Amino acid sequence: MSNYSFHDEISLAEQTEDLGRKAMKLGLIPSFVVHHFPDSWVFYIPDQNASAALTPEEAYLKLKKLLSVA
Repeated sequence: MSNYSFHDEISLAEQTEDLGRKAMKLGLIPSFVVHHFPDSWVFYIPDQNASAALTPEEAYLKLKKLLSVA
């Protein structure tokens, strides 16, 4: 059985923020930005061409994939 470290939208966003810090520390991404709004969080993870707004779910999956490859 899998152990997830999140159980709602806020804990998912917090876990995504932690993954972003790990990816930066490992040099996988140059930076990331998180905009906190009262009802949502928006993540920006730059790539070679552009930086599009990502939901916490999209950012989590992208960062998890980057970290699994490293």
